[in-house]
Order: sequence, then C-alpha cells, then structure tokens
Amino acid sequence: MDILMSLWMGHPLWMWASFLTLVLVLLFIDLKVLHREHGEKGHVISAKESIYATCGYAFLATLFGGWVWYELGSARALEFYTGYVVELSLSMDNVFVIAMILGYFKIPRQYQHRVLFWGILGVLLLRGIMIGVGAAVVQNFHEILYLFAAFLIFTGVKMLLSKEESEADLANNPVFAFLKKYGRVTNKLHGNHFFVKLKDANTGRMAYYMTPLMVALILVELADVLFAVDSVPAIFAITTDPFIVFTSNIFAILGLRSLYFALSAMMERFAYLKYALSILLIFIGSKMFIADMLGLAKIPPAVSLSITLAILTTGVVYSLIKTRKD
Repeated sequence: MDILMSLWMGHPLWMWASFLTLVLVLLFIDLKVLHREHGEKGHVISAKESIYATCGYAFLATLFGGWVWYELGSARALEFYTGYVVELSLSMDNVFVIAMILGYFKIPRQYQHRVLFWGILGVLLLRGIMIGVGAAVVQNFHEILYLFAAFLIFTGVKMLLSKEESEADLANNPVFAFLKKYGRVTNKLHGNHFFVKLKDANTGRMAYYMTPLMVALILVELADVLFAVDSVPAIFAITTDPFIVFTSNIFAILGLRSLYFALSAMMERFAYLKYALSILLIFIGSKMFIADMLGLAKIPPAVSLSITLAILTTGVVYSLIKTRKD
C-alpha cells in the first residue's frame, strides 16, 4: 500500500494507476464488446455508433472531471475541462489527416477501426513521454512557459493568415519512402493483418512483410506526434500539472478517435473552424503575458474555460451557417 501512496509527478501512484486501468478497461470494452472484430470481414462503424461512442466518452470525461474536483479541487477540475476541450478542438485537423492517410492506402472502412484502436495504444506511450519530458523541463526551467506561449501565438497568427492548405503528398512522404526502401512492404492488403509472411523475391525465403494497414498505422502515429507539438504546449499554458495534462489529452483523443467515422465524412462543414482555432491559440498563448501585465498570478480557470468555449462555439456555428447550402 505504501508504494501506491508514494508520489510520482506530484500525485500518488494510485491515481495514475487508476486512470491507466480505466483507459485499458475502456479500450477492452471498445474492442471486444462494442466494436468486436469479425475475423477477416472486420466491422464497419456506422455514424450512429460513432456518435454514441463519442457521447459515452464525453460523459465519462465529465464524470472524471467531477472526480478531479472532489480529489484535487475546483481549479484543477476546470483546468481539466479546459484542457479537454482545447485538445479535442486542436485535434480536429488530425481527423482530416487520418482520413487522407487511410484513403491513400485504400483501407476499407471495416479495417479502419483496427488502425485507430492500436493507434491509441501508441498515443498513450508517446504522449506520456512528451508530457513527462515537458513537465520535467517546466519544473526546472519555468521560464520556458513564456517560450511555449510565444510559440502558440506565432502558430495562431500563422494559421490565421495562411491560405487554404493543399493536401500532403503521401507518395513522397519521407517516412513512407524510408519504409519502402529499407523495409519489406507489400502493396496488397491481406485482410486485417498488419504483417504477412511472403516469399522474398531476392532470397527465395519466407519473410514477414508490412501490409498497407501497418504503414497507415505508422503514419497515423507520426501525424499524432506532429499535432502534439501544438497541443501539448497549449495545455501546459493552461496548467503545469502533469496529471491534468495527461488525462485531459487521453480523454480527448479517445473521444475524437471514436468520432472519426462520423466526422471524417463532413469535415467540409467545419471549413471556418481553423480561424476559431487560430484565435484560441493566440488567446492561450497571450494569457500568461496578460496576467503578468495585470499583476495576476493566473487568469481564473472559470474565465479561461468560458472564453475557450465561446471561441469554439462561435467557430462551429459560423462554419455550419456558411456551409449549410453545400
């Protein structure tokens, strides 16, 4: 029992263990109960299933925030909710990139959930490493938060002024090119398998090859790392508590991945959301400088959450109104 009460990154180990256990249980239910795979046929996730699962994850995130309120106080709970909303919003572009990757490799809808599911396990590890490193740096060099803030303002302004972005050329993606050159990759899908054993054309021996499913998974993981470069500093600008940063990140990713199947088909309806996200990044980055100028220790979490929700709601409503004829 003593080891569970020992502190890790400012919180008892039992809190970290409880959260990770909850996530693993949710993933088990997702894979084995809600979206049970049917052998080689896989399972096609309908938009209705996608929305129900997303609502379920949002409800659980709300309950978890209530538990944080009980254990750590109202300020930490509001920081959790703000971090959750911000991460969910900033990851919207990630949905488009994932859809583009899966479309490029012609991954059938019944196998897409398999890629997203195993991708979450990779996200748990990669985000954990990034947040752990970020927390250690912030703890020892608190001034780096000003660098994070400046980076967010720069990113927001750049996004606000940028023109419509063209689709990435996956055929010339350096990671994909590296895998094709130095790894064994087959161009043909083999059911829902990530690897398949085939005869090597050079040696004549049997060897394991990566299928397009595995290559898509690697690129999806890489895309998440690239998007985390924006989202992780954004949440550290909201709170420096590693537990709040990590839990809000993971809950947002779980919810967004479940929403993928409904959202990927209607991304055009959110054409103007990027401007709201730009303003949100500028606001988050400016908070620290504004607080210093006003002589405040910090912008109150309730005020920060209210402004965040107002910015995002405006962006979503404006996008839906402007694209309703399409």
